[in-house]
Amino acid sequence: MSREPIIRFIDVTKSFNGVKVLDRLNLEVFRGEILVIMGPSGVGKTVLLKHLIGLLRPDNGRILVYGEDITTMKGDDINRIRERFAFLFQWGALFDSMTVLENVTFPLRERTRLRDEEIMERALDVLAHVGLRGSEGKWPDELSGGMKKRVALARALVMEPEIILFDEPTTGLDPVICSSIHQLIAESHRKFNFTGVIISHEVPGIFEIADRVAMLYDGRIIEIGTPSEIMNSGNGAVQQFIKGSLEGPINVVF
Repeated sequence: MSREPIIRFIDVTKSFNGVKVLDRLNLEVFRGEILVIMGPSGVGKTVLLKHLIGLLRPDNGRILVYGEDITTMKGDDINRIRERFAFLFQWGALFDSMTVLENVTFPLRERTRLRDEEIMERALDVLAHVGLRGSEGKWPDELSGGMKKRVALARALVMEPEIILFDEPTTGLDPVICSSIHQLIAESHRKFNFTGVIISHEVPGIFEIADRVAMLYDGRIIEIGTPSEIMNSGNGAVQQFIKGSLEGPINVVF
């Protein structure tokens, strides 16, 4: 992991209907790391991810991706930045009318000029990597929850992105399957060398694959560090969240 930040949030603020969701938020993501962002439901974790690919724009502040300010980009410029990303949605977002193989080859057919043989080779390689060779002809409604997550990951990996954003990648899975998806993400990270930003509630299980963990609360990153540092944090909000007891007033230390 390089200590070079490839993503920087600088005093980013975002409000919806007068409610401030991000409040002068600052954050850096380093090249090659897996950064986990945790926090209670409704604090703006998904909002943060959407800002990263220009689906939302901040009211104030700047977001730099590879040194370029994306907050005012439009058209071809923002699309050029988005080509460096893949986004894994919470429920996989597979196309129900397409088979597993068709889902995985779809972005290659839409966004590249690769020959059919190259498309098939890349798709089959990533399906083998996620443990789904032999399932190419299945439809999404024939897949278990864990298999859908694997197909979604394969569809992201097939584009060989530099950065992958994971929005709650293990939502709805039992603990055993959840752990297997975490390990698959870690194996994929080692093989494909992407930078990963993961939104997750699976604490502390997700810490096993994280290089750093950040806690988002009250619109800001209130603590960031290695998994060990976060586990041993003296911040009351962090400890309450890890222990699953974010009820009532909490002591936030900035």
